[in-house]
Amino acid sequence: MTPESTFPAPPPGCPAHDSGLRVPLYGPEYAADPQAYYAHMRHYGPTAPVEIAPGVDATLVTDHATALQLLQDPGNFRKDARRWRDVAEGKIGPDSPVVPMLGYRPNCMFTDGAEHARLRQAVTDSLARVDSRRLSDMTKRASDYLIAQVASRGSVDLMNDYVKQLPLLVFNELFGCPADIGDRVVFGISGVFEGVNAEKANAVLGQAVFELVALKRATPGDDVASYLMGHEARLTDEEMVHQLILLLGAGAEPLRNLIGNTLHRLFIHDRYAEGGLIEEAIDDTLWENPPMANFAPHYPAADMDFGGTKLRAGDLVLVSMTAANTDPALAAHQTGGRRAHLSWSAGPHACPSKELARLVTMVAIENLLNRLHDIELAVPEDSLTWRPGPFHRALAALPCRFTPQVVQRPNPPRATEGSAPGDQAAAGRKSERAGVWGSFLSWLKG
Repeated sequence: MTPESTFPAPPPGCPAHDSGLRVPLYGPEYAADPQAYYAHMRHYGPTAPVEIAPGVDATLVTDHATALQLLQDPGNFRKDARRWRDVAEGKIGPDSPVVPMLGYRPNCMFTDGAEHARLRQAVTDSLARVDSRRLSDMTKRASDYLIAQVASRGSVDLMNDYVKQLPLLVFNELFGCPADIGDRVVFGISGVFEGVNAEKANAVLGQAVFELVALKRATPGDDVASYLMGHEARLTDEEMVHQLILLLGAGAEPLRNLIGNTLHRLFIHDRYAEGGLIEEAIDDTLWENPPMANFAPHYPAADMDFGGTKLRAGDLVLVSMTAANTDPALAAHQTGGRRAHLSWSAGPHACPSKELARLVTMVAIENLLNRLHDIELAVPEDSLTWRPGPFHRALAALPCRFTPQVVQRPNPPRATEGSAPGDQAAAGRKSERAGVWGSFLSWLKG
């Protein structure tokens, strides 16, 4: 390994100037210029020592080929977080802000072997039952509603008034969530990803999804939660809770970030919008600014040398999807087409819902640009800020302006089988106490 003294200096403001070898990935300096950090870390070799929260050490894979090797080697690299040595030895406590994202749950992300295959099949089969036309309709309804809330203003913070809300509305319908459960799910997922009061957020999320499972046991519907419950894998209530937390969490936050990051690209590069190249903008975003910058936690099954680093069994190893996708060696010899990036991960734990996520992103952006056709950034691009955190890549806000419009309320839609929760009349009765979701249902009634 190259001696530290020969490394280029860390980026300005990086605490690595004073903290030895480990590079911190959780401060505003990293969020402001992650590529400068990745460029610095590449001088360690294919892997780099990082700190993802105070006192939480990890090894980060920044090289594309090395990342692919890890993701496709379930024999040497395991997903079961109970192997995490620093947690098992008490060096990291349950109050650490990253534990809700990385701690063990009995779901298909954190299991291996036959148990993983069983849970993964249940998830894959359930998602395969989602009709793309129905999902597109759900997304357009949610988009129309959110646009209607801001159309007369002529200005909007797209991140907080559109991008963050849309997956909630889509998923509440897709998973059959009643309004009160859906609102708590959103609070929990947001807190877990942001690391703000994460322990409480994790508890709220677990309780909300537990109530959803109990509801679906009593009254199943035409929704993903009920598909999963009826699968031949015969999931227990505990397994149901944790599969649903995974699907909701792995869907909501990354999907928000993908929509937001793609809109950001469209606004700062006119050629995409002018040429109708939204799909290309999505692909380029996934390559260069993916919604999950660093994740895919793995644990070596035994002591080993990997990527120029001596790893001990149970060390936390993460993959930087952003660094791997922008690896200079990959750019020089790129093969495999425009979708060969690692933003959906790879190997046995690759994302099972990437086509659904692309569809929601496409419809959400296309409908927004069609409805608010002259929308543009309201501030200089270099004044935008990015939320700090080791895992996600997400804007804090996206202020935009457009020509104000008058929006007509919709005609009441025909009730569809599986609309969540229950029929339109029941939805209306719940609107007063259901927050965002209840307001949406009330708006749909016209």
